[in-house]
Amino acid sequence: MKIKSHIPNAVTLMNALSGVIGIIWVLKGDIQSGAYFIILAAIFDFFDGFAARILKVQSDIGKQLDSLADLISFGVLPGFVIFKICESSTSVPWLPYLTLIIPLFSALRLAKFNLDTRQSDRFIGLPTPANALFMSTLPFLAADWELLASWLHSPFFIIAVAWLFSILLLAELPLIALKFKSYDFAANKFRYLLIGLGVALLAIFGLSGIPILIVSYLVLSVIENRIQPE
Repeated sequence: MKIKSHIPNAVTLMNALSGVIGIIWVLKGDIQSGAYFIILAAIFDFFDGFAARILKVQSDIGKQLDSLADLISFGVLPGFVIFKICESSTSVPWLPYLTLIIPLFSALRLAKFNLDTRQSDRFIGLPTPANALFMSTLPFLAADWELLASWLHSPFFIIAVAWLFSILLLAELPLIALKFKSYDFAANKFRYLLIGLGVALLAIFGLSGIPILIVSYLVLSVIENRIQPE
């Protein structure tokens, strides 16, 4: 029983380790590897909760450990990614520091989530993994889209994106959560649409489809809120 109770926490620590290794690679100048480690961390983040539910060993310490790991992988790591992108686009030494709003607001988002009882079937504000995936895969999209590549050479565009999405982390905006109470299509049509869109974008565009998917996720959530208000 003791070993079983530690399995989810061990998976959570692999999430944290992925974030730490990703930070090391970004500091070495390999920004794209940051995205790979965020994706790896997201996989561990999914399976720690899954393991806790299956093994029936959910605990308060697991919840707190999960938030600490998420702060590393989905707050600090994407913050370093955007910082390095901004740093490479400007000769003004203090400008890149404006992008560090990402880890700060990610910490606030995680603390808020732990205390907010409204987020049982929807998220309120952009989840930190979604924000991290968006930020870290922008270079992949820029490699396929020349216009975005030119924008990513503008420190002001990078800072604006960092601030906009950081504000969305704390926004009182209900967003779709892939938490199924039933598998009825009518009740979950937006969830199924989001899953189908995600599969299609990843199959067609690979990692460069992730920023498009995150924006689509926000748009679909707004549409769902208008059609199916609380």
